[in-house]
Amino acid sequence: MDSREDDGGEPLSRMAEWRDVTPLPQDDGPNPVVPIAYKEEFRETMDYFRAIYKADERSPRALRLTRRAIHLNPGNYTVWHFRRLVLEALNADLDEELDFLQRIANSNSKNYQLWHHRRWVVERLGANARAKELNLIKKILSIDAKNYHAWSHRQWVLQALGGWEDELDYCQQLLEEDIFNNSAWNQPCHEFRDSVVALRTSDTDPLGPDLSMAICDILEHVDSLRASYWIWRKNKLSVAAV
Repeated sequence: MDSREDDGGEPLSRMAEWRDVTPLPQDDGPNPVVPIAYKEEFRETMDYFRAIYKADERSPRALRLTRRAIHLNPGNYTVWHFRRLVLEALNADLDEELDFLQRIANSNSKNYQLWHHRRWVVERLGANARAKELNLIKKILSIDAKNYHAWSHRQWVLQALGGWEDELDYCQQLLEEDIFNNSAWNQPCHEFRDSVVALRTSDTDPLGPDLSMAICDILEHVDSLRASYWIWRKNKLSVAAV
């Protein structure tokens, strides 16, 4: 990832706004067994980050520094945690934060800390973020249908912000476009299966091993206006399996 998004990658020690900060080096003890040879940019960034973290400085420059640190190591829990504190303190634009997260996700879509942070942002934006979130997840799943984090986030969005009624149309789209042929349909990930379970009603049959048949059965009951279509679709799947 490119850490030059905000400041051209200039060393912090050469930037006027950081002259009042004394970097705090990592303490590996007096006799580290296997010292890690960090790159200079990473070492310097984290030394300055430790200094502002210790001082609990919640400022615009602190926010910019967390962005640089995340670009260098998007899996650092402490940096993400402190970024949330700074965002709250500054009452920052969270729509802009979603745009930042999208750029991170483009090259690191299975990063747990990224999705955890995104959930925090969406919680604060509320229902206004629902459509954007669901569209984002659709794009990710169209590329990688077994992305655990994307499925988990999708379920959370639907549970927290509503919209299960639209999920039926999404299931129909998946069926008709055969996105899950020979992959998630035949060997479904637990997250996709859980999403299907959540759509069941008391009228539907128990969920069997064939997930595509189960979805057709569910849609036959909950999408009554198109029940004939789903019966036809289920029969077509049965014939194909013979």
